[in-house]
Amino acid sequence: MKTLIAVPGVLLAMLLSGCTPRIEVAAPKEPITINMNVKIEHEIHIKVDKDVETLLKSRSDLF
Repeated sequence: MKTLIAVPGVLLAMLLSGCTPRIEVAAPKEPITINMNVKIEHEIHIKVDKDVETLLKSRSDLF
């Protein structure tokens, strides 16, 4: 009677041990290259009032 109880437990253990996940970490065959050729351009547009624009034209030494 004890063997009838133990057989399903052994079968369950065998089934669960066959389902263990396998994780493998391996280095790539080719080296990793990072292309850093980046060109950054920007433009700044400033809108000013007419009074400020005339002031900047008349007093160019402010900036």
